Amino acid sequence: MIRYIASCSCGKDSVAMVLTLIEKQYPLDCVVFLDTGKEFQAIYNVWDKLTKILDKKGVRYERIKPYNTFDYYFSEHEVKTRNGTYKKGYSWCGGRCRWMTTMKTTLINNFYKANYPYDTICEYVGLASDELDRVKIKRDNTVKIYPLILWGMTENDCLVKAFKYGIEWKENDGTNLYQVLDRVSCYCCGNKNLKELKAIYEHLPTYWQKLKDMQDKTAIPFRDGESIYDLERRFENEVKEVVKVGFKRYQNQGIF
Repeated sequence: MIRYIASCSCGKDSVAMVLTLIEKQYPLDCVVFLDTGKEFQAIYNVWDKLTKILDKKGVRYERIKPYNTFDYYFSEHEVKTRNGTYKKGYSWCGGRCRWMTTMKTTLINNFYKANYPYDTICEYVGLASDELDRVKIKRDNTVKIYPLILWGMTENDCLVKAFKYGIEWKENDGTNLYQVLDRVSCYCCGNKNLKELKAIYEHLPTYWQKLKDMQDKTAIPFRDGESIYDLERRFENEVKEVVKVGFKRYQNQGIF
């Protein structure tokens, strides 16, 4: 038997994919959300809204979690290095060390084996039509289907679709994540660029503090040789420079 499963990160693209699959009455046996434990609160809020829709449509859903916490794997788990020695924790996930990505794939595949051991799995993947460069021809033993690409839905189309269902990525303080971030992935993802990191620093101080707390548990820099504290100093200096330039401009205009 063929089972159709939607892999849902609860970002705009995968949520729009699930909603449109239901609208178009595509076969859908289950929606799977892999919760790393390091998601923005808005992601959990969106999952709660989405599951209410799935309940009404009679679609099964599962929230899968790692066997231990992210923090355990980050700084406590005993890891064997290439030279045969051991260290504590995998540290930051990103770049060449995408340990959580590997774990996600393993956990989801284990879910498939446990729940659909004799079935062929067709997995819906939420990549928008303007993300063709991210499509993987072959990733594992499941069959991958990219509905958003088939439908020609862009990232903006996905956001509009979600809004039509009253789904927004708002933090409890009212901050809309897609107004300050291009991509809503785990807040501690090591693949975040400087623009995203600065947005977290400026608009999401609670998460910035969480990043500092994590940095305190590892000696490995967050990105390109810079720790979270180095990045904070960089952003603080950028703000000071903007203020300085603005002050000089006003001086030249005779305002001060």
